[in-house]
Amino acid sequence: MAEYLNTHWLDIITTLLGLAYILLEYKASIWLWAVGFVMQILDIILYYQVGLYADCGMEFYYIAMTVYGFATWKFFKGHEHKKELPVTHFKRSLILPWTVATLVIWGAIWWFLATKTDSKVPIADSFTTALSFVGTWALARKYLEQWLIWIVVDVVTCVLYFYKDIPFKASLYGLYVIIAVLGYLRWKKMMITQKAGSE
Repeated sequence: MAEYLNTHWLDIITTLLGLAYILLEYKASIWLWAVGFVMQILDIILYYQVGLYADCGMEFYYIAMTVYGFATWKFFKGHEHKKELPVTHFKRSLILPWTVATLVIWGAIWWFLATKTDSKVPIADSFTTALSFVGTWALARKYLEQWLIWIVVDVVTCVLYFYKDIPFKASLYGLYVIIAVLGYLRWKKMMITQKAGSE
């Protein structure tokens, strides 16, 4: 047991932090950014150790987006003075640019992993990383549809992490799928309530 814990301690700690993160995200609590920051630092080490190089590199983007997300949620000034950043829909004008960007990023990372590293899972690793770019940005902007993006990412990541023998983190992503569905419904209700309150 001690040997198992010694092997998987980083997986366990980041899993616990990830659980706290998703619950705070579900509640739309600004504290998700602080928990996320610590988790991302530790994830860099974990993913590098198991050869998930795209996920490892993605954590540096997450760290930057954590700072951006916190600043956006904390200091947003809407049309009404000092109004909290509301939950809104992903803008239709952004769908095509973000889709193209995601495909380009996926292809570039896939090529890099397949030709420049010893990655055994370049397609899946690059896919979840590319899609996470837009998901994290959409979360920082408090777009409702960020939950739909994360459902796709979480399903693929769950399977990938079991394959890479990080079972705690893999189980967490399985739970993420359920929480993402519930989060979508909760944020949708919040958006309707906010809209009604502003009328």
